[in-house]
Amino acid sequence: MAQGKTVGLVLMAAGVIILIVAGMFIASGMAAGELQTSGAILGLGLFGIVPLLVLGGAGFYLYRQGLAEAAMMSDVRRKQRILGLIQSQGQASLEGLLLELKLTREQLTTDIAELVQQGLFTGYIDWKKLIFYSSDAAKVGSATCPNCGGTRETVGKGVVACPYCGASLFIPAG
Repeated sequence: MAQGKTVGLVLMAAGVIILIVAGMFIASGMAAGELQTSGAILGLGLFGIVPLLVLGGAGFYLYRQGLAEAAMMSDVRRKQRILGLIQSQGQASLEGLLLELKLTREQLTTDIAELVQQGLFTGYIDWKKLIFYSSDAAKVGSATCPNCGGTRETVGKGVVACPYCGASLFIPAG
């Protein structure tokens, strides 16, 4: 996973090393009187600066891609952990998830909504008890609330709410 960052750093370092070596070679030629200023400028540009720009640019791009990939993998791991915590026990308290994962309530809610939209989580939350419940699609897909038995109402995309107990039910797409 960190290959992009590592290769990027190696390429940037190689560009700097080539520039330094070319600069030292050209400086030694000028010191010996075997090289004129115009040749030194041309040599430094062609054999020092151009490789630095090419290798440094490619290295910077790969480094940034590696950082983006690492951030994306961190999000995936966090969502896997949320899903695992809820599904392994059948339920998980909101406070427990927030403490365990060191997230804000908004971050956790967003992650749960994304898991619902991806079709990876089906369940509901009891907002009075602040507990997430894992539930099979058939149970959530019914017209009754699995928490209190009341009739649920559609609130938004993939979310329905029970007006009696306040539970939000998450229904996956499809």
